[in-house]
Order: sequence, then C-alpha cells, then structure tokens
Amino acid sequence: MAGGQEQVAHQVVTVVDDLDNPWALAWLPGGDMLVTEKPGRLRVVRDGSLLRDPVAGVPEVRARGQGGLLDVALHPDFAGNRLLYLSFAANHEDGGSSTVVVRGRFENDALTGVEQIWVARSRGRDHFGSRLAFDGDNYLYITAGDRQVSPRGGLAELSAHPAQDLSTHHGVVVRLHDDGRIPADNPFVGQEGVLQDIYSYGHRNAQGMAFHPETGDLWLNEHGPQGGDEVNLILPGRNYGWPVVGYGVNYGSGSRIHVGSHRAGMEPPVHYWVPSIATSGLMIYTGDRFPEWRGSMFVGGLAGQQLARLALDGQRVVSEETLVRRRGRIRDVRQGPDGLIYLVFDRPGMVARLEPGS
Repeated sequence: MAGGQEQVAHQVVTVVDDLDNPWALAWLPGGDMLVTEKPGRLRVVRDGSLLRDPVAGVPEVRARGQGGLLDVALHPDFAGNRLLYLSFAANHEDGGSSTVVVRGRFENDALTGVEQIWVARSRGRDHFGSRLAFDGDNYLYITAGDRQVSPRGGLAELSAHPAQDLSTHHGVVVRLHDDGRIPADNPFVGQEGVLQDIYSYGHRNAQGMAFHPETGDLWLNEHGPQGGDEVNLILPGRNYGWPVVGYGVNYGSGSRIHVGSHRAGMEPPVHYWVPSIATSGLMIYTGDRFPEWRGSMFVGGLAGQQLARLALDGQRVVSEETLVRRRGRIRDVRQGPDGLIYLVFDRPGMVARLEPGS
C-alpha cells in the first residue's frame, strides 16, 4: 500500500498572490511557472515573482460564468518543440459557447503560431470541463463537461441525456494526437453516428485528470450535483453513468436524480464524496519531500476548501485524509519540479505550496 493515515507535518507557504481567479499552472524546463487566469491572461512567475505583463498571443476567451481561460499543458517534448496547449471557453457566432483547445509556440514570453486543434460539439451554460493531460505516447486527453444540461425523468429520459449520446461532446473524455488528429485505435473509430475522438463518456464535469506516473493509469475526478463527486479510473470506451446512476440529488430540493447507484454496463466510481467537496485538480504524488505520501492521490476541493489525500493500493482507494482546511477554494493541485505540492487558490487568487514542517 502507498501511504496511509500517517500524520505528516507540513505548512502552507504562499508562492505568489495578487492573481485574478487563477485556474491552472505548469512549469517550464528552466523553472519558470505558468499560471492561467480565468479572465483570459497567461502569467509567468520567474524567480518567485509574478511578471507584470501577461503572455502575448493568447486567444480571446469567453470569460463569463464558469468559462474563461482554463487549463495549460506543455507538450511532452516541449524542450525541443516549444509547444504549449491551452483550453478555454470560446464564443460562437450563434451566441453559444464551447470548450476549445489550441496550441502554439511559447518563446520569449509570447505565444505564436496559435492554431485551434479541437472544439467541443456541445451547447449549454457552464460545465466546460477543460482539463488536459498527455500520456506516455504523446496522446492528448481532454475533458468536456455536460454543459449543465438538466437531468430529468425516469430511465428512458435519463438515458437520452446528452452525456449518454455519443454523437455529442457532452460529458466526455477525448483522445487525440498532439496535432488534433483522431487516433486510429480510439474505441469508437469506425462506428457510424459516433464522434470518433471520444475515449469515455457518461461524465458530468471533470475538473481533475492525471496519468499515474508509474502505472500509466488514467485517473479523473468529476463534480456530482448535490453530493456524488467521483474519482474514476478511466478505461477506453466505458460509460461512467451520468446521469443514469450516481450518488447525488437535485440542488435545493434534495429530490432524486438517478435510477440507482449501479447499473450493468456503467462503471462505478472508485471513490465518491457525499456531501460534495466540489472536486478540482488531481495529482498523484511521486516526490521525495513527503516520502510518507508517495503514491497518494491528491484532489482539491472548491466548496469544501480542502485538499483530500487518497491513499492508493493499486487501483483501490484505501483511506482518505483531509488537509489544508478553510484556506480558500483550491482549483488546481500539481507536483512541482522541487518535489513539493503546489496549490492554486482561485479565491483568494494565489499559488501556495506545502512544505515539510509544522
């Protein structure tokens, strides 16, 4: 078993503050930190200081509601190709909006040659998803939310929800080549009436996604409604059940949504929260600064204002510990190149890190 309920002394240390609704972060090879701000700015933290000017060349975003500039990811071969990926909410001419992914070359604190490589075929209000992750073969994975389409009715109506419809990008994980092409071995390739880039479906709004650095397993967390946040192990072609099955209820009234918590042909979560913590970033820790936590999964909480540490035994969660209570809404969780654990707080707008010590 990796990790347990050991009490590990740690402290929260501010790295940079005065950020405007930050959403995600990534590190450049030289040690600079990139931070996205939802209003549409990509910021650089160099030598511990936030540069005054944002990165030039970032596309215009739809900064409204849950939308804006969201995730950032470096190509696995960034040192050679300088390719940087961004996900964000973008407007359509018809007044709607979608999750969009672009890539461009990041050089001299500017983004050039920006090209759109994917746009979600979905419509709705919020729930843009937008997490990005690369696997060991340089395939790009993208989460797209269900766009807040209401779940209503019995089994027939719930099964007709867009998150159960493979002709749309509501509530899916997408798998692409690094340039946006569809891999020939995607699970639905060749099936008529199905979007060929879909890797898994039946999700609500996945806000955390990461590959286990040692096993290669793809882990994802997603928001439930009122109750029922989930951690899922993602497998190709599988249906994760939203909104047919789950553990949540309708906001306010507490009335029933699902037909049950399990159903044949739908994957159950590996772990879930009732009440919800409003899951955000997800990271599997492999550093040496907290050896007792090595192999644990860390999940941020927005409404819960907490950091959850889940001890893993293979593909099972065997225990949970709550850290960093009531310091703010944790939007992202990353392991830094220094082996420390970094947290993005969207309110207050700051990046902090966990360091050993009381």
